[in-house]
Amino acid sequence: MLEMTADDFEALVGDELDQLPDDMLDGLDNVVFVVDDRPEDGSLDLLGLYDGVAVTERGQYGFGEMPDRITLYREPLLAICEDVEELRDQVHVTLVHEIAHYYGIDDAKLHELGWG
Repeated sequence: MLEMTADDFEALVGDELDQLPDDMLDGLDNVVFVVDDRPEDGSLDLLGLYDGVAVTERGQYGFGEMPDRITLYREPLLAICEDVEELRDQVHVTLVHEIAHYYGIDDAKLHELGWG
């Protein structure tokens, strides 16, 4: 298991967000990115979570809604990584996976595309 402070982990997530293609990020509207230590159930099974309504399922939207949230879980991600390079790769994959949910791409399609 890799060790990293919460501040260093947040900086790494920010760096990986900056590395994502502009066309992936430009379409995001009313989305916040959050880092938590673990999911609410305390498990190490979940690496990230999209909490919101996918753009493909929205009707009237844009007036007063709370932002959608993409959460990355620090401890589960650290638990599966041996070094910082592996962590960067896994954070990248997790960000793409959760952003894809925002765009309405489900887990089955993500697995089919190699992002599952």
